[in-house]
Parts: sequence; C-alpha cells; structure tokens
Amino acid sequence: MKKIGLTGGIGSGKSTVAEIFSRLGIPVFVSDRVAADLQETNEELKKEIIKIFGTSIYSDGKLNRRKVAEFVFADKKMLEQLNAAVHPAVGKAFEKFCLDNKNADYVLKESAILFEIGDDKNLDGMIVVTAPDELRIHRVMSRDGLEKEAVVQRMKNQMKQEEKVKKASHVILNDEQQLLIPQVLFVNDALLIFIC
Repeated sequence: MKKIGLTGGIGSGKSTVAEIFSRLGIPVFVSDRVAADLQETNEELKKEIIKIFGTSIYSDGKLNRRKVAEFVFADKKMLEQLNAAVHPAVGKAFEKFCLDNKNADYVLKESAILFEIGDDKNLDGMIVVTAPDELRIHRVMSRDGLEKEAVVQRMKNQMKQEEKVKKASHVILNDEQQLLIPQVLFVNDALLIFIC
C-alpha cells in the first residue's frame, strides 16, 4: 500500500479534492479533523496545549480554536510549539489508519502543511492542489468570515504555492476554470498504474 500526501495552501480547495478521491473509494486521512478531535480527547496533548496557551484556551473541555488561530498566526513561535505538540499524535493516528486500510492500493494523507513539517519524506508521493492567490483569499474570507489581512497573514505562515508545486509528483489546478473531477481521475489512474 502506498501513502500519498494531498496538500495545498489555505483556500486552495484540497478538502474538495479529498472528497472526490473519497467518493472514488480511496481512504482519506483528514489531518485537521483528526488533530481537532485529538486536541479535545487526548489528555496528554491537552496538557501540552495548556502549557503553550494557558488554561483559558479550553472551556468546558472544548478548545477555543478562534483564540488559538489568533495566537499562532500572530506568533510563529507559538505555531511551531503547537505543531510540535500536535503532529506526533496525528502521526500515530495516521499509522493506525494505514493499518486499518492495509488492503487499499493507496491512502491519502490530507494536510495543509505536509511539506512544512517534513512529512513528505515519509510519503510515497505528493499531490498539490493549487489556485490563484486572490481566489484563495476570497474563498477563505467567505468560508471563515475573516478580513483579507488575516487571510494573507495565514498564507504567509505556509510554504509558497510555487515551492510546493516544485516538490509535487502531481498537481491539480482548482481555479474554477478547469474541471476538477477529470484531473482527480487522471491522478488516480496514474497512481494505480504506478502501484501495479
């Protein structure tokens, strides 16, 4: 079984692409969803997060995600500390996911920061979803109700799209001009041929 990364900058549409792969029957590990769950259920991880942000970051066992985002996107050191706490726990969850799906031809690990944390070295290939910056900004503003400056700040904390494309084994353009499904089918076929 191959382990393939699926990544792209904020607002690129990687979740939409992940959903298409999922509908094709490909097991998709959504790192953000798993991380969000672990941040509220894994007691060791909760302790680490409290060390970084203080006890007020949790209320009735729920993590104040908006507050975390405000902290980490303004302070790169806090972002690094959070990543250092969360990613080992997510990595263990991914190992279990792979065992649970060991009969699949390949699995996808979807995350915005696979390159940033060096996870691409643990994977057999990388799919990068791209979109024009202005479209990405508009999508995130609409989705999250953020001001443009806040979105731009978040984009600055991620690797540039062009750098990700250089490291990709496959690229999917999600610019609302090109059809997504044929691109996903092409990549899926290429991965299946490569595996056989």
